[in-house]
Amino acid sequence: MNEQNPYDPYYPQPQIIGYDEYGQPVYQQVPPQAQQQYDPYAQQQQQHGQQHAQQQGYGYDAYGQPVQQQPQQPQQPQQQQPQYDPYGQQRGYDPYASYDTGQQWAVQGEAAPAPAAPPRAPVAAPAGVPGQRPAPDDSADGRDYRTEQFSFIEEPDEDSEDVIDWLKFTESRSERREEARRRGRNRVVALVVALVVAAVGGVGYLWSAGKLPGLSGEEQKQNTASGPQKRDTIVVHLHDTKGGGTSTALLVDNTTTKQGTTVLLPNALSVANDEGSATTLAKSVEDDGSSGTREAIGNLLGTKITGTWRLDTPYLENLVELVSNIDITTDTEVPGAKKGEDPLVAKGENQTLNGRAAVAYATYRGPGEAEAKQLQRFGQVVYGVLRKMSDDPKAATVTVETLAQILDPSLPEKDLGASLAKLAEHAKGGDYKTAVLPVEQDGSLGRGAADSVVKDILGGKVSAPDAGSAVRVAIRDATGKDATEAARVVLINGGFAFVGGAKAETEEKSQVLYGDDAQKATAGEVAKTLGLPESAVKNGETAGNGAVTVVLGEDYKIPGSKK
Repeated sequence: MNEQNPYDPYYPQPQIIGYDEYGQPVYQQVPPQAQQQYDPYAQQQQQHGQQHAQQQGYGYDAYGQPVQQQPQQPQQPQQQQPQYDPYGQQRGYDPYASYDTGQQWAVQGEAAPAPAAPPRAPVAAPAGVPGQRPAPDDSADGRDYRTEQFSFIEEPDEDSEDVIDWLKFTESRSERREEARRRGRNRVVALVVALVVAAVGGVGYLWSAGKLPGLSGEEQKQNTASGPQKRDTIVVHLHDTKGGGTSTALLVDNTTTKQGTTVLLPNALSVANDEGSATTLAKSVEDDGSSGTREAIGNLLGTKITGTWRLDTPYLENLVELVSNIDITTDTEVPGAKKGEDPLVAKGENQTLNGRAAVAYATYRGPGEAEAKQLQRFGQVVYGVLRKMSDDPKAATVTVETLAQILDPSLPEKDLGASLAKLAEHAKGGDYKTAVLPVEQDGSLGRGAADSVVKDILGGKVSAPDAGSAVRVAIRDATGKDATEAARVVLINGGFAFVGGAKAETEEKSQVLYGDDAQKATAGEVAKTLGLPESAVKNGETAGNGAVTVVLGEDYKIPGSKK
């Protein structure tokens, strides 16, 4: 027993006789008799101490933990305990003698049988040391094992490796399945998107080509033309400051059909002046000014014109420069200002014209050419400018403001910029066309003008006149004589608005035609004013620019004539 008493200075302390394989000190075993010799309390507690020592042993193991000791067997008197040698000179010491060697102490120089070792109680494992097992009781085979002789290792378990491999396998399979599902979903989404894009593209192509059932170009035009349409119309007067003369065009923005149109008006067009007398468009522009001409054109064509834009040739030159030139297809060569100079404009497709060349081309009229040729060149220049103009109202307004020209009060810069931006949008999108108003030699509207221009482009049927305004009346002279001027004077004196006359094939009977039943009473008043019988009033086809059309036959008596 390695029992110590640190509280008794006279108690004999055991001697260290060596160290074990873990570096722990090994103490000399002290016999029980020696303990009793040095016990200062032996006399006071002799009876109690011996009884307690016999019933229960106590001590400490190599780790300093208390251990239980089994009751000692009675000693044999014939065997003597070896004497204590503090220096170990009389007997040899083997530190491994008690560790499974079975060797006993021997006195140097002679072989003496060692006393039998007393039986030891099993040493309990130190408390709080995990993974250690209690020392086995090997007293049966004479071996004395101690806890420090054993080292415990964790043996690998093949089953645990199999479990880990299985978990990895199942996890990888789950990941592969999830990845496969994700790829499948992506493929389905991509396929659906591709089908939608293809369907939209196909429908868009069919719609643009006018091949969709029920939505072809002609059907769409008929549907849009049959209903009420909203139009924004302005009149442009180009004044040639060098060569003289004017050119007039209507810029029409049909917001219902998303269509832009330039309607070129010949200078020979017959309109009414401020006094109601017939005059040409060119003379009206010079004499009546912008306001009077705008009203005369509106009454003649039965359309509402919102404003007038006077564009002198220097401003047209600046406008072309502001939009960075124009590209058009020219139909003729425009010679230079002086003989021998290079032509200002070459003939051909996709000709780029600067401001000076654009003005020369818009105002050029070759020898022996009809006025319509020059008007068409002016329309080409207008179309080229609109294609280069910005379709943003603010940017277009800035361009107009940069011209720094004095505009008509009916069309301020902001309104003009907005109108040009809308027309530019149509021109860039390919929804723009140019048309010439057909006019007869006497300046009257041609028979086909009502359907091709007045009705389709400028607003369809002529609307009813506003309250207090004069009823517009057109005349077709079928008398075989010149009766238009006399009839015009009679109508104006009667309070009606004369909107133009035209020659027609000779007819025997005169007629007063109205297209709308609401104008039947007005047609009767016109017949009375011209001295025609009531039977002449009939429902029939009227001119596009008039609410009532009078066909003067051979039975019409010209005022002031003898017949």
